[in-house]
Amino acid sequence: MIDVRRGDIDMASVNGLEGIVAAETGISLVDGEGGRLVYRGYEARDLARAHSFEDVAHLLWFGHLPGAVEREGLVAKLREHRKVPEEILRLVDQLPWGTDVMSVLRTVVSGLGVDGDWPPTEDQAIRVTAAVPTLIAHRHARLRGVAPTAAHPTLPHVANYLYMLSGGQIPANEHIRALQAYLVLGMEHGMNASTFAARVVTSTQSDMVSALTAAIGAMKGPLHGGAPSEVMTMLEDIGTLDRAEAWLRNELEAGRRLMGFGHRVYKTRDPRAMALRAVVEGVKAKDPWFDLSVGVEDAAVRLLDEYKPGRRLYANVEYWAAAILRTTGIPKTLYTPTFTLGRCVGWGAHIMEQARHNRLIRPQSVYIGPMPEGR
Repeated sequence: MIDVRRGDIDMASVNGLEGIVAAETGISLVDGEGGRLVYRGYEARDLARAHSFEDVAHLLWFGHLPGAVEREGLVAKLREHRKVPEEILRLVDQLPWGTDVMSVLRTVVSGLGVDGDWPPTEDQAIRVTAAVPTLIAHRHARLRGVAPTAAHPTLPHVANYLYMLSGGQIPANEHIRALQAYLVLGMEHGMNASTFAARVVTSTQSDMVSALTAAIGAMKGPLHGGAPSEVMTMLEDIGTLDRAEAWLRNELEAGRRLMGFGHRVYKTRDPRAMALRAVVEGVKAKDPWFDLSVGVEDAAVRLLDEYKPGRRLYANVEYWAAAILRTTGIPKTLYTPTFTLGRCVGWGAHIMEQARHNRLIRPQSVYIGPMPEGR
């Protein structure tokens, strides 16, 4: 603890730790000025267009894109661990019905039978990542009063998630492609709040599951994982493209924010949003909601430049996440859990990296309270 009044140290506190470097990492580069997101030497947008969820997970966990044998090995492990033990599913069922899905994940992930020995391993990350879609789909089915759908024995990771959520329907290829791109681009994003939480817990030499539970708790907060739901509310209120300009002008003139526009880090276009828009434009003729999303973005960027010149406010990844999640049939209550499904990969990579070069994360605080009288 630092008492600045005694002159203990010439140090200013930084609310939110903005600009403070807490670790060196080889996992990702978030270049806010240049508008780039790089995963282990690869542009994330290129990975989202050309590689599967499993490929990019392998890259983040093992440090390189897989060859054919490595890919098949990872796919097989993810399929194996989709089947969650019955006692864990009973725990999901026993939680109060009013418990939101993120709270269910936070509680139930902590109960997964993952070996807690130090240091954390790739196998532990694989097992949790494989289980999370099953936990989400199981809880969602129970809340709707229908029987949960068992995992498909052969579908890839993303397709299987949509399959379970839909009650056993094989998803359309364009929906798989769009959701996979979103999940790949959401896997990792530097030292965000949930990743920092995971690394802090790991630095105590706690186990993989404890660190992931902390990360899920951070992701649950609306300032971190909740933005796509608010974007969806905006798009639903607009409804049709002919209403977009008047609706947007009304919000801006009232001094309200346009949800899904602007980013704390990116001072130019969010590369993840650009990549997702490119995916959407490839399939938008098959879904009118994509047409609305493209048109609203164009109108909003133009009006933001008019009302807030020089601010460089563009669509962020949450804007396009909302469009994709809605089109693939995922309800708003599952937006943040679905984001979590992908981010588990990045958390696991950071947990293992922290463990390899570990030092207990123990920042200082500045005391601003009263002192005893006479001192």
